[in-house]
Amino acid sequence: MKHVVIVDDDQRTRRVLQILVEKLGLESRAFAGAPEALDDLRADSAALVLTDLKMPRMDGLALMRKVRELDAEVPIIMLSAYGTVESAVQAMKLGAVDFLAKPFDVDALEVLIQRSLEVSRVRVEHRFLRERDASGGELIAGRSVAMRAVVDLIEKVAPTRSAVLVTGETGTGKELVARAVHRKSPRRDQLFVPLNCTAIPAELLESELFGHVRGAFSGARSNRIGKFQAADGGTLFFDEIGDMEPRLQAKLLRVVQEGVIEPVGSNRRIPVDVRIVSSTHRDLERAITSGAFREDLYYRLNVFRIELPPLRERAGDVALLATTFLAELGRELGKGEIRLEPVAASLLESYGWPGNVRELRNVMERACVLCESPLVDHSLLASLLPQSSAGSPPPQRLAARVAAAERQAIQSALAASGDNKARAASLLGIGERTLWTKIKKHGI
Repeated sequence: MKHVVIVDDDQRTRRVLQILVEKLGLESRAFAGAPEALDDLRADSAALVLTDLKMPRMDGLALMRKVRELDAEVPIIMLSAYGTVESAVQAMKLGAVDFLAKPFDVDALEVLIQRSLEVSRVRVEHRFLRERDASGGELIAGRSVAMRAVVDLIEKVAPTRSAVLVTGETGTGKELVARAVHRKSPRRDQLFVPLNCTAIPAELLESELFGHVRGAFSGARSNRIGKFQAADGGTLFFDEIGDMEPRLQAKLLRVVQEGVIEPVGSNRRIPVDVRIVSSTHRDLERAITSGAFREDLYYRLNVFRIELPPLRERAGDVALLATTFLAELGRELGKGEIRLEPVAASLLESYGWPGNVRELRNVMERACVLCESPLVDHSLLASLLPQSSAGSPPPQRLAARVAAAERQAIQSALAASGDNKARAASLLGIGERTLWTKIKKHGI
């Protein structure tokens, strides 16, 4: 839990502020002077700074300037018995949340502290939302048996504290499953913080995970919290965990085991309460065998596993997803309601979708941009799909191929037997009753 730094040369005021902060369920560290508070802030990030204006050695305005060099985002509240309009304006220019005159109203200060912390939380959330790898608009939707099973697993594991490993091919929507687990959990009101293990250079990943203090490395001009602290009380999502280098796997294992992090450049141990959800398209068991992934970390992350099926195995879901995407994109592009022609839906269902849901959405976006009417037809989609699938009869699903072959075999047997059902059944090696059932099934 991040702490509140209190700076005031009056002992009684410090104690009153500590009682107020701790009443709100927050940790506090109180200092009689600015230099001591700065030492603490250099070693560890704070959630809030409460400081007096008039203090020996360094006043509150000078302290604010130093704090802003260390941390550009931490909220600061200035308190003073000698406040003037000029000093209040200076404090606000330096980024103070508010300037309160002493003696202050305790209830008013309590509200201000809560509001400042909430604003800070929203800022952090927005930063991580901006930094996250976009999911591409994939949906956890579908009537297929495979997807109903996935949704059922999400419902069962979400209320627990268990670590979750989401596996599946690229583009199947693994991050959306992770978000659904968070959204349905008791942590839903805290942050969901995604980290794409492939998008961040290995040399920067440790700082992204654990944060750093000013001067920890070249370019570290201020303290910065990492993903673990941002996700404290919430969920941390490791996207493509199989791509994390072994050195960091060892550090991650330690945090998972102990629930404690150390920012880069600091010796301070900071406890964190984070639920971990990970995803990968890699075969981690094979990676363990080759030495590319730690077995002990694997068992820590794979407490509960959710396997996402590829789109080609989600019979009947393609048209549903395509329709949903078209409705969403039609609104976004200002085109109103965009519908899918039934024949076009059949074409989509027959295609193999190697890029899964992400590829389907991309195709629907192109179709929505190019269509000149409210209807996306077969010819438009055929032009957007790979030529190998659109220029020739689309590949059929295995079940369709089996059915077609069975129908052809029955018709051949009936022709060879002169439409004698008993003889045709004998030629096919099945019972006559079975043959009658299949004739009815195929409409022969």
